[in-house]
Amino acid sequence: MKLFERLLAAGPNLLDYIAGREHTPSEQLQPQRNGFRLLLQPLSGSLTHQSARGVEPWKLLGMRYFLFDGFFSTASDSFYLTFVPLFALAYNASGGAIGLMTAAANLVGTIALFPGAKIADVIKRRRPLIVASGGGVGRLVLIVLVFLPFLAISPAAAVVVIIAVNAVRAFTGNLGSPAWTAFTADLVPPVMRARYFGNRNTMMGVAALFFAPIAGWLISAGNRAHSMPRLGYQVVFFLALVLGMASTYCFNHIPEPERAPAPKQRRRHRSLRSLRLSMRANRSFMGFVASAFVWNLALQVAGPFFNVYLVTGLGGNDAQVGIATGVSNLTNLIGLWVFAYLAERRGNYWVQKITGFLIPLMPLAWVFAAHPWHIYLINTMSGFLWAGYNLSNFNLLLEYTPESERARAVALFQSVVFGSAVVGPIVGGYLADVASYRLVFLLSAIGRWLAAFLFVWLVHEVRRGRGAPKHTRGGDAATEAESA
Repeated sequence: MKLFERLLAAGPNLLDYIAGREHTPSEQLQPQRNGFRLLLQPLSGSLTHQSARGVEPWKLLGMRYFLFDGFFSTASDSFYLTFVPLFALAYNASGGAIGLMTAAANLVGTIALFPGAKIADVIKRRRPLIVASGGGVGRLVLIVLVFLPFLAISPAAAVVVIIAVNAVRAFTGNLGSPAWTAFTADLVPPVMRARYFGNRNTMMGVAALFFAPIAGWLISAGNRAHSMPRLGYQVVFFLALVLGMASTYCFNHIPEPERAPAPKQRRRHRSLRSLRLSMRANRSFMGFVASAFVWNLALQVAGPFFNVYLVTGLGGNDAQVGIATGVSNLTNLIGLWVFAYLAERRGNYWVQKITGFLIPLMPLAWVFAAHPWHIYLINTMSGFLWAGYNLSNFNLLLEYTPESERARAVALFQSVVFGSAVVGPIVGGYLADVASYRLVFLLSAIGRWLAAFLFVWLVHEVRRGRGAPKHTRGGDAATEAESA
């Protein structure tokens, strides 16, 4: 554990280097008391001028741990998310079974959201809920996949176990999601969000860029063992567990002052009826929800099957899946810098609109792909565009949700999104088995364009006066699976 303390102490210098900040000679010569002052240095010169004077030291300390939580969490996901459908495929799972795996995860994830929002509203501290759910059970359950090849069960039973593990991860992660959103909004002041989450997303992008190709190589190399044909998957899932627990360790060290839960009388008035009335008065939020439903339905029709098609339809392998993911992550980093600048200048609405109309070209390009290397070209543009979409989407969610009902409004939004994501993979899996993957990709492109038109039609841009803060930040939503 001392290693993490040293990394955290070195973190500011690393981030200042990434941000391009030069230390002045006087800063270099200032004594550091046990590294604590160094630990609390702002992330960049911009943050120094904007917020260092007005932010409590415990928040700056927490944001430091939050940076490394994002790094290790992304590293863990790089060893799991991309490759768990291929692990099921190694047990001869059909397209329908892979679609069912995604649909089951989305279904239980939807079920978990409103209980998670209710718990987040009444507890004094949100951090223990987040750590115990997605950070604890959701990561420890990976040990089941590590030992699955040692169990003497049929391939069909193994696929059921993989579906169940994936569902448990989704349930525990979404149980803590409303608390995580509220916790993040409380931790990072609005004036710091643009630069802070730009740095955090950069660290996460570097982790994904580095670890995803390594995971693909480890799987290809490990699976060559004749006596253990799934050894590569066991290795990467074990590494996902280790890195995930490192993320949990960092998050668990974020300071959180005890807060008074809402009084019972107030909680009774915070019913679904009050939420409905509040949302009815916010037409842009309802339009945002409606367009998100159509977008994610179209997304999930094809999302679980891109990497599967790369292997089964184009003759690729796990190493090529890792390379394709690495290409996407590299251009995602570039996209973060470009779209962060554009979001500050043109606004999140503009970024969402532009990327929303361009992203449907990506599944359309998959229709015409004939070789694995074609996917590298597609993912070059896909990673870039999804950086802008994810960057603006969470910002718009914060803008359109009322602060007094944020936890429940976010739960409502995510419930609608996950509800559409239950239907999409089942439909996509059925069409892939009875027709073709290319038809699935085509329908996905058409559905996304429809959602983009709905967004422009139903959602109105929030105009801000000169000098008003712009809540530009990077979302932690997962980049779509077409970025193989």
